[in-house]
Amino acid sequence: MNDASISQVNQKSRQPLTSGDLTLPQTLIKQAQLLGSKHIAIRQKAFGIWKSYTWEDYLEYTKVVALGLKSLGLERGSNVALILDNDPEWLYSELAVQSLGAVTINLFTSAVSKEILFGINRVQAEFVIAQDQEQVDKLLENRNDIPGVKKLVYIDPTGMRNYRDNHWLISFADLLELGKALDREQPKLFIDELEQGKPDDTALMIMTSGTTGLPKMVMLSHANFADMSAKWLSTSPISTGDNWISISPPAWIVDQMWGVGITLFGGLTMNFPENHETVTEDFREVGPSIIITSSRFWEDLASRIRVKMTESGYVKRLFFNSAQKIGLSVIRKEESRKRVSLLLKLLNWFANLTVYRPLMDRVGCLQFKAAYTGGHPISPEVIRFFRVNGLNLKQCYGMTEAGGIFQVQPDGEVKPETVGKALPGTKIKITEDEEVLVQSKSVFQGYYQNPEATAEAMENGWFKTGDAGYFDEDEHLVILGRKQDIMRTREGDPFSPDFIETRLKFSPYIKETVIWGEGQPYLSAFINIDFENVGVWAEERKIPYTTYTDLSRQPEVEKLICREVESVNKTLPEAMQLARILLLYKLLDADDEELTRTGKVRRKFVADRYAELIEALYSDKTELDVKGQVNYRDGTTGTIESTIKIISLF
Repeated sequence: MNDASISQVNQKSRQPLTSGDLTLPQTLIKQAQLLGSKHIAIRQKAFGIWKSYTWEDYLEYTKVVALGLKSLGLERGSNVALILDNDPEWLYSELAVQSLGAVTINLFTSAVSKEILFGINRVQAEFVIAQDQEQVDKLLENRNDIPGVKKLVYIDPTGMRNYRDNHWLISFADLLELGKALDREQPKLFIDELEQGKPDDTALMIMTSGTTGLPKMVMLSHANFADMSAKWLSTSPISTGDNWISISPPAWIVDQMWGVGITLFGGLTMNFPENHETVTEDFREVGPSIIITSSRFWEDLASRIRVKMTESGYVKRLFFNSAQKIGLSVIRKEESRKRVSLLLKLLNWFANLTVYRPLMDRVGCLQFKAAYTGGHPISPEVIRFFRVNGLNLKQCYGMTEAGGIFQVQPDGEVKPETVGKALPGTKIKITEDEEVLVQSKSVFQGYYQNPEATAEAMENGWFKTGDAGYFDEDEHLVILGRKQDIMRTREGDPFSPDFIETRLKFSPYIKETVIWGEGQPYLSAFINIDFENVGVWAEERKIPYTTYTDLSRQPEVEKLICREVESVNKTLPEAMQLARILLLYKLLDADDEELTRTGKVRRKFVADRYAELIEALYSDKTELDVKGQVNYRDGTTGTIESTIKIISLF
């Protein structure tokens, strides 16, 4: 940014940097003024090299993107769809749109065409900014179904040479040139547009997961983000210049809360890894201070570590297993607030030196001051596993409609079965029927063009989460699961499918599971094996297999999973123990609409699709021939034929 531009920004931004009276783009201007070219705002890794952008660079790119969109005709109050990966262009585009008083909606790049078209049309998006050729092709093939889209901007030019004659498309590079040209013609335009923004304006929309029906569009204001950011900045071990690493999809509230909110207000550095395969290496290079990501990330990481240790030599296994027993003893005593003996402290210190620290360094987690898991319930054993190994992993809880994560386990009071206590300025109460309600300034403005759903979700200023829970003796919140998912057996015994499912998924050999049993004499489950881990296990035992379906049918694999389920059964009350299971012939998949894009099971959809299998679990059948359809991301379909064995556990 040139000196004249900086001077202009400074003159327009003399009020103190407080989170409550600025929009997100106005906050960016303030940070560019305060941190300028001396502090790194964004890093991106490409081809093994980290490229850095200062706060001045961040503002300059945002400005020219905004003016480029202005040149294309973007007006205040319009909606823009973003189908972007974790890259700096996501931040530039989102803040640019907001600078002009328009609203963004982020869609998953992994979504199939139908889901993307639904999102675009639902908000009547006039412009779309897409990541690459894959996303462009999805829209070009269905252009007639999105007549309201005036222009499609693409970021990555790879493979786009043959698209140059299509005037509906424009590259991000060309958009930047349009913005620079307009800036030369009207150098005050960007600031004039920016000044019109108000904190209570809608900043963006996020699509709900749609686990129970069609997704709704959650409207969040600049003030919502500012309030949530202030809570985290006042309570977390972070400060200006600390590193945040972006690994969750931009279409999920967590990366919006941090990438567009907390890092912006707190002056943190946003880091974008090269790809998912390099995340561990990138962790080690960046040394992020704090991380929040999905329960599936931690479940998968715990599984990989445990499987790797079973493959290691005898001495390493002995050290690891001994260290785990020592660490677990310490954790259990701390949880129950019992004194840890001097001998146990010394043993744990030695285990930390020889096992925990090298292990956490190996997986890139050594530098974390704190780590959080959210988005879906997680087994307490997963949390204990990482805490034993020296990682300060804590469970937290939040909702998109509440502006993100508002409930966190405090340091020194970590109880893996709970989601801790509310952040400052957040009120929680439990209704007579055990529903969790939340009230704060972070709570959303409402559902887009859906006043009926908004009214239904609110109760005298309190947002109804739809989750059932209670406070324990230490005033920690315990989440039982979705209120509508709390079920009862034929005998009237209540059970939470989530409660059982999270414990089963602690097994390194179980990827996903769905519990059944409402109105039935016993509980049963569909189980997806972890193809990678079970595959390694099978290869070590010279068990031949070809596909996922073939591996899941191997008798030895069935016995392996039965042992894992039986070990969990021993920890459950009798009424919640599984009596029959089956190993599903395919992985549950978001492309088949069986999971949401954030990995949650769409229970009703799965129940309808696999009704015949559920019926078989409650019959005298021992096996069933099935033929299933698979939907691929290119729009084609395939068929799987298999014989499913119904396994009785007792």
